[in-house]
Amino acid sequence: MSKIKTRKSAEERRAEADRLHESIGTQLEELTSTEGWAAFLRLATGFHRYSLSNVLLILSQRPDATRVAGFRQWQARGRQVRKGERAIKIFGYSTKRIEPDENSHDDEGSTRTYYPVLSVFDIAQTDPIDGSAEAPDLAPRLSGDEPAGIFDATAAWLTEEGWTVTREALHGEDGSTSIDGSRKVRIHDDLSPAHAAVTILHEAGHALMHATITDYHQHRGIYETEAEAVAYVTAGVLGLDTSANSIGYIAGWTRGDVDTVKATATRVLATVRTILDGITDEDEPDD
Repeated sequence: MSKIKTRKSAEERRAEADRLHESIGTQLEELTSTEGWAAFLRLATGFHRYSLSNVLLILSQRPDATRVAGFRQWQARGRQVRKGERAIKIFGYSTKRIEPDENSHDDEGSTRTYYPVLSVFDIAQTDPIDGSAEAPDLAPRLSGDEPAGIFDATAAWLTEEGWTVTREALHGEDGSTSIDGSRKVRIHDDLSPAHAAVTILHEAGHALMHATITDYHQHRGIYETEAEAVAYVTAGVLGLDTSANSIGYIAGWTRGDVDTVKATATRVLATVRTILDGITDEDEPDD
C-alpha cells in the first residue's frame, strides 16, 4: 500500500499529537464562550430527552437520526417538517385522573397511566422557516483539497486490517462503521477531499475503539467524542487542520464539557499512534 511520507519521527509525531489533543480543551472553552454557542444552547434546550427504549425505537426506524422533535416543536424552533415526510413513532407518557364512581368506596379516585404513540421527526426531515432564528451550524463540512493523501492511505490501511471501505450515497451522515462484526466502513461519496479525509479518520477511530461495543446508544456522546478527537489529532499531525468542523462536532456531543475530552485522552492518543504507524512512513532526509 502507498503510505504518507513524513519527515517527523515517531517521537515528534507523538509530541505533536499530545499538543493537539490538549488544544481541543482550549478551543472548546473559546467556542462555548461565544454568542453562537449561546444561541445553539437556547434553541437546543427543551428538546425532549428520550428514554433508552425510545432511542432504540427511533434508531430502528431511522438509523441516521441525530435530533428529533414533534411537528410543532420544530415549528417553535424555526424549522418546518417537509410535506410527505414519514413520522418516527415513539411512546409518550401520560396520566389520567379517574373520578370515583358513585358506588365506589374510594372517595379519592385513582390515576391511570398510559403510553400514547407519538410522532416525531428528525432534523434531516425539516427545512428552515424563512425569517426564523435557528441554531448555527457549529460543525460545517470542510471544503477544499487534501494534498497529503490521507483518505487513500487510511482506506488502504483499513483494507489491510480486514475492513471493507466503500464510497456511497449516505442519507443524513458523512460516514458509518459497523458494530455487528461485518467490519464495514462507508464514506459519503459527495464529500470534498478535505472532509472525506477527516471522515475516514473518524471512522478509523470507531473501527479501532468501538467495533465490538454493545452499548453505543447509551454512551453515544463519549464514543463520538473519542472518534472525532482521533480524527482531529491525526489529521493535524499530518498537516490538515480540521478544527472548523471537529471542535464544533465535539462541542455538540460533550455539551462543551472539557472534562469529557480529558477523560478520554489516553484511549484517543493510543489510537492516534496506531493509525499514524499504519499510514505513514518516515521519509529519509536527502544527503
